[in-house]
Amino acid sequence: LAAGTLMGAGDVIAQQLVEQRGLQGHQGTRTVKMMAIGFCFVGPVVGGWYSVLDRLIPGSTKAVAVKKMLLDQGGFAPCFLGGFLALTGAVNGLSLQENWSRIQQDYLDALLTNYCIWPPVQIANFYLVPLQHRLAVVQCVAIVWNCYLSWKANR
Repeated sequence: LAAGTLMGAGDVIAQQLVEQRGLQGHQGTRTVKMMAIGFCFVGPVVGGWYSVLDRLIPGSTKAVAVKKMLLDQGGFAPCFLGGFLALTGAVNGLSLQENWSRIQQDYLDALLTNYCIWPPVQIANFYLVPLQHRLAVVQCVAIVWNCYLSWKANR
């Protein structure tokens, strides 16, 4: 539930603060689409990933947190980001060719931006936060990230 709400909030921030659309220019359907992606994709996939990651690498020492972050950022993040961009393009009605072109255009920049934000957040998250609260912590930090993703996916 939190993932969808926070994806929607990120889109509202993107439209109002970054794109400066104003209330009259706000695209409500875009916000609803981003919320749906959060509810149906981001929340379940990320939440499930954290459970899998905790089983693959149990514990909460500093070394374990670094290992989890490396697996998360080296394996999961690139796949998740590609899936997110593809799903967003599909939800926005892009053809396969348009969607592929958009992914090729945006993916590397989005991944590099991901690497500027998420590694330190994830080390702290894996080291300090119990499993059942990790998705909530990530989604709180992700308001800024979701704003960026919404802007990137809807330009």
